Amino acid sequence: MTSPATPLYKRLLLTGAAGGLGRALRPRLTARCEVLRVSDLADLGAAQPGEEVQQVALQDRAAVLALLDGVDAVVHLGGLSTEHAFDDILQANIVGAYNLYEAARIHGTRRIVFASSNHVTGFYRQDEVVNPTMPVRPDSYYGLSKAFGENLARFYFDRYGIETVCLRIGSSFPEAKDRRMLATWMSYDDLERLVVASLSSPVVGYSVIYGMSDNHHVWWDNTSAKHIGYRPQDSSEPFRAAVEARQPTLDLTDPAVLYQGGGFVKAGPF
Repeated sequence: MTSPATPLYKRLLLTGAAGGLGRALRPRLTARCEVLRVSDLADLGAAQPGEEVQQVALQDRAAVLALLDGVDAVVHLGGLSTEHAFDDILQANIVGAYNLYEAARIHGTRRIVFASSNHVTGFYRQDEVVNPTMPVRPDSYYGLSKAFGENLARFYFDRYGIETVCLRIGSSFPEAKDRRMLATWMSYDDLERLVVASLSSPVVGYSVIYGMSDNHHVWWDNTSAKHIGYRPQDSSEPFRAAVEARQPTLDLTDPAVLYQGGGFVKAGPF
């Protein structure tokens, strides 16, 4: 989807740039800024034209403070993206998120696009439709950490005026892999559309939006996405026949089938 565009920011930071979504967004965001600063704990390779590369652990407060120096906006994908033991989640996702927001406050960064997760509401059933105003029901330590991140973002907006769009990302992969993903899937092109809309909308305040494509069956009411101009253009429907052939029946006694969080609702113990 990437096309020539007027840069939105002088320096944009992409954390978690070595992860699956980070790798997808990294080449797509260079047109949206004069300088793209990419960071991760993992190796990011050599800086590409228009990039700065920094290897940073989010739990290292001093390093994160330096990372935010000169940054106008952040796309924060960093941290652990699956279920782990709580102590690991605590450092990467909870302490790390606090360090990022505090560094943004100190340096005057005004907008953050925060990769939250559908697992914030994973213990709602698959026969329910959820909207961002409903109480959170985390399905895991991971989902719990993302609920903390959303509350952190709310506090930093109310107290310090740092705008955040919290993206409750569904399942962003090249294709829908199973029956659950027919509802939760988001293409990489729609991911880019959602992130760019979150960065470019004139006023976002504190917003919570589900990250999904224009799928036929959905569990999430994304009416609240309209004010940022996100309009998904892809759908999981082309994958339906192959998915249903692989999964012709479902075990309705399996919590992973009953609840929106899928396998996260029964991950662990650690």
